[in-house]
Amino acid sequence: MRIDCPYCGPRGNEEFSYYGDATRTRPAADADESAFVDYVYLRDNPAGSHRELWFHAAGCHRWLEVERDTRTHLITGVHEVGAKHDANRDGTTR
Repeated sequence: MRIDCPYCGPRGNEEFSYYGDATRTRPAADADESAFVDYVYLRDNPAGSHRELWFHAAGCHRWLEVERDTRTHLITGVHEVGAKHDANRDGTTR
């Protein structure tokens, strides 16, 4: 699998560290304990398009949000976490 880093260009996934689901949000500080247990321990296993966090450990040391189909590993978008990004003509983000 190759990830097209917006700063370093296409690289093999061995240069990156996978962090997890980019759509998860931390519970509020006053949330009950069960909300934190769910946040820390429970994970979905989606089939299809999914946004993930990856760290470019052997490159630019930036956090990237990667949109990847978990069934085919097809990557349809990559951008730095927190960076503004626009939709491409095909509706994917970059």
